[in-house]
Amino acid sequence: MVRDALGVGVAVGLSGFAFGVTSAGAGLSVMQSCALSLLVFTGASQFALVGALAAGGNPLTAAAGAFFLGTRNAFYGLRLSQLLALPRSVRPLAAHWVIDETTAVSLIQPNRRAARIGFTVAGLTLYVLWNLTTLLGALGAEALGDTDAWGLDAAGPAAFLALLAPMLRTATERAVAGIAVILGLGSLPLLPAGVPVLAAALAAPAVLWFQGRGTGDGRKGTRR
Repeated sequence: MVRDALGVGVAVGLSGFAFGVTSAGAGLSVMQSCALSLLVFTGASQFALVGALAAGGNPLTAAAGAFFLGTRNAFYGLRLSQLLALPRSVRPLAAHWVIDETTAVSLIQPNRRAARIGFTVAGLTLYVLWNLTTLLGALGAEALGDTDAWGLDAAGPAAFLALLAPMLRTATERAVAGIAVILGLGSLPLLPAGVPVLAAALAAPAVLWFQGRGTGDGRKGTRR
């Protein structure tokens, strides 16, 4: 349990170096890069923000895309609040650690005590390493030269997809993921930077509406 949580924390936490380099390459200062990791602390949103800024996107649009990606953590929090049942005094602090990795580690534990330990170990390890490596990456960006040539901006999204893929177990989840990819990639040449992320979000309501329509037609046919 602890070993698994530490493994996730170390593996993903080290990718903060890629964020630091990418953020510096997008024109953010070392202080701004570190502030993002300290206060936002959700890799996908951070990469989405600096990626949109690097592509010349409007800051408000970039922030909107990053915010939308971050809203998933609110839904994670609803599930974890029931599972962990933490004291009210520590919930505001724990909420800052509710991300993909800590949620995944917590949900696979056999009981509440193990889930709390897994959440704490993964969260602490990730937070410390992510912020430390963000600082190192931002400071070392100049030494690397052309950051685009290293492809480090893909490290965060790749880690996120690696965690997400095993969770796509139902046909609905796979359909949402597939359509989101098509919408996001297809709209890249057509829409300003940051907007394709918002366009990809249409996949979920579209699939749910399609399913609901099919269910409704089936019920009408039964009534006849």
